[in-house]
Order: sequence, then structure tokens, then C-alpha cells
Amino acid sequence: MKSLFYFLLIVVSVVFIGSKPNHDPSKRSLEGTWELRDQYTYDGTKVVDTIPNTDGYRQIKMYYNGKVMWTRFVPKDSVEWFGYGTYYITDTSLVETLEYGSASMMQIVDTMRVFSFKLELQDNYYSQIATDGDGNPIYSENYIRID
Repeated sequence: MKSLFYFLLIVVSVVFIGSKPNHDPSKRSLEGTWELRDQYTYDGTKVVDTIPNTDGYRQIKMYYNGKVMWTRFVPKDSVEWFGYGTYYITDTSLVETLEYGSASMMQIVDTMRVFSFKLELQDNYYSQIATDGDGNPIYSENYIRID
């Protein structure tokens, strides 16, 4: 009876130890809702200008389960901007493939569906950085997590 008790104790312990979630804090995720904070322009190596959002301008991106949706509101512009598609990230890159969007966005999607960026990701902040053919930064969009 005593050996059966120890055997069951070992089995239960192994089950609990084996069922621990594999959480790696070094692996950050884009999943959630993000708002554009500002944009940078580069001279090829360093930031030369910061472009803050104007009053009322909002750009939101939502990432979930491999899907991305974004929308932009510009108070002084009647053009609608939104898009939907898929995304994936690596340690250093973000790739978005748009499937459809607003009429204005579809004009762009007709010529270019896949958008690749250098990614700098922290817990509550990320930058998607467009680069030239040599890998030098051209401009970035800088987002803060809102959810």
C-alpha cells in the first residue's frame, strides 16, 4: 500500500511538472491592439526627423492569431484607409500580406501585397522600419500597445 502511494505521488508530480506552460519571457508578441505614436525618417543610418500625429489623426493596428487589421482616420481627409491580411514575425522582421482593404488601399495592394519591415519589439512598443536595398532604414512607424 505504501509503495502504491509513492507511485501515485510520483505520477501526479510528473503530470504537474510536465503540464507547466512553456513561457519564455524573451519571446515577445505583437498580438493585441496598437496605436501609431509617431514616425521617424532616417538619413540611411540615424533618425533625422520625428513626425508626430496631427490633431485627431489615428492609426490603429490589431494583430491576432496570424491576422492583421489596420485602420487610419484623418479628420481633414475623406479618403478611407483600412486593410486586412496575415502577418508573421521573426526576431528581427515583420511581414504583412494584405488580402483586401479600402478602395484607396486596394490601389496599392494591386501593385504590392507583401510589406516587409525590420522589427524592433518591446513589451508595449514596437517600430516597423522600412529599409532600402542595402538594409539601411528609410522611415519607421512607431506604435504603442493600447490593449
